[in-house]
Amino acid sequence: MKDRTTQSRRDFLKALGGVTALTALPSTALAKFQTNQDHSLSLVNLHTGEALNSTFYSDGIYQADSLQALNHVLRDHRNNKVHNMDQQLLMLLHDLQQTFGEHKPIHIISAYRSPESNELLRQKSNKVAKRSYHMLGQAVDIRIPGVDIKDLHKASLAMRSGGVGLYTRSNFVHLDVGRVRNWGK
Repeated sequence: MKDRTTQSRRDFLKALGGVTALTALPSTALAKFQTNQDHSLSLVNLHTGEALNSTFYSDGIYQADSLQALNHVLRDHRNNKVHNMDQQLLMLLHDLQQTFGEHKPIHIISAYRSPESNELLRQKSNKVAKRSYHMLGQAVDIRIPGVDIKDLHKASLAMRSGGVGLYTRSNFVHLDVGRVRNWGK
């Protein structure tokens, strides 16, 4: 009888811990659990000139055609290689766009990078990671016209959704969905 009571308490405490953990999530993480909202992105790839306004998540389902179009716009512009972009990264971009006004398109400086392109960039700069999240479709370098780069940086840090780097000289913010960390001032 004692074992059954002890087990029931453990189950209760585990359930309570799960609820507590869920309520402790940042609001951007909670948005991922709200499946009835549409999620759209307005992007401009600065290297190709391509612009895209697309709803990639609707009625609780990722939209395959939209994801394919986003993958194309976010491709490696150096060799036109396309890679599936991480859906968590797309959600993060959507949340940032909502923060600063959905009418302002996000300017893409760099998104997916093929291993060949990443290696070429590494040879030119010591600021390019050997195992870059860009090569996994899990990173993007952005700016939003009319939004101060430091404000974009602060908002990205507040989301606590992965890595955030501030590159003031080049006027962009790096975002990835790896572990939470930050760099730049």
